[in-house]
Amino acid sequence: MTLRVMVVDDQALVRRGFAMVLEHEGDIQVVAEAGTGLEAIEVAQRESPDVILMDIRMPEMDGLEATERILAAGESDMRVIILTTFDPDEYVYRALRAGASGFVLKDIPPADLVSAVRAVAEGGALLSPSVTRRLIGQFAEQRGAATSLAAGELELLTEREREVLQSIAVGLSNQEIAESLCIGAATVKTHVSSLLSKLGLRDRAQAVVWAYESGLAKPGGGGLGQ
Repeated sequence: MTLRVMVVDDQALVRRGFAMVLEHEGDIQVVAEAGTGLEAIEVAQRESPDVILMDIRMPEMDGLEATERILAAGESDMRVIILTTFDPDEYVYRALRAGASGFVLKDIPPADLVSAVRAVAEGGALLSPSVTRRLIGQFAEQRGAATSLAAGELELLTEREREVLQSIAVGLSNQEIAESLCIGAATVKTHVSSLLSKLGLRDRAQAVVWAYESGLAKPGGGGLGQ
């Protein structure tokens, strides 16, 4: 299956650079490019790409608002990867809450960019555990209302689903979760699908944010990336 990708950046050379890297792959097709957030919304609705590489700082409308609007439409299973030249800050955090599947730095090696697009298309998340904890630890406490709501929704999960969610929050893969909980990888996948459905989350990226907002996971509480 060919992955359809859109590249959004206000710098034409940057857009072309990312597009050229991806176009060398036989299973990836760059179906569109856009230079502003407003253009990205229009083109995304028309082309329905599988994955969108979205610059976060652009004129007219930034990548954050564009991401929120594109994913709020809910017309397809589009995935968004945030492109940034700086360390993650509150804007990236808000993009994750809006449904983005992760973020990468613009100086990412070409091979890693290709792997990132494929991983996100398959439902994965691009979240370095250490960076994610720092990011969420810095801003999650400012979201009091969201935290209270998330805490109440914890009651929807079984004890095993909570354990799986805690493991996701510290960056464990399904196989690593299976080994730590002494269950099968297929069972873990079932638990992940169930908890995402119960909590109304798009993917693992939103699950990580939700876990910290609810208080189920604590910044600096251990796990990968320490």
